Amino acid sequence: MNRPQPDGLGEVSRGIAQPGKPGYVAPMKLALPIFCAAVALVVGCSDQSGKPGQPTNSVSSSSPLTAPVDYLGAVGNAKQQAVKTVDISSLTQAVQMFQVSEGRLPKDLNELVTMKYIAKIPAAPYGKKIVYNPATGQVSVVPQ
Repeated sequence: MNRPQPDGLGEVSRGIAQPGKPGYVAPMKLALPIFCAAVALVVGCSDQSGKPGQPTNSVSSSSPLTAPVDYLGAVGNAKQQAVKTVDISSLTQAVQMFQVSEGRLPKDLNELVTMKYIAKIPAAPYGKKIVYNPATGQVSVVPQ
């Protein structure tokens, strides 16, 4: 019998690693780190700046000292955007219900309150105002 001489490289280097033997790494254990590295590469290398429809951060700071202030500003902006979205959608829905029931668009948003389609006109976010177009029924929030 001719036995191979030990070369110090182990079974993995000779391509005969088997489950249960030293140096064996299960293929599934390798898949997760490779997948994570690929995702990190794609996310890290993607260019999101300047794409239409993507929110842009007007306040950007690289200083860790201003991070809490930047965070609070971002939270405030997010809350304002959420309130604006909810208000517009609820008013738009009320306008549509009015149109279906009455057969016409309301003359103004106060008519929605008097006809009891909404309890009250929601307050606009700070520095904004709610605008209603009676010709189209479109509700929007614009800067004052």
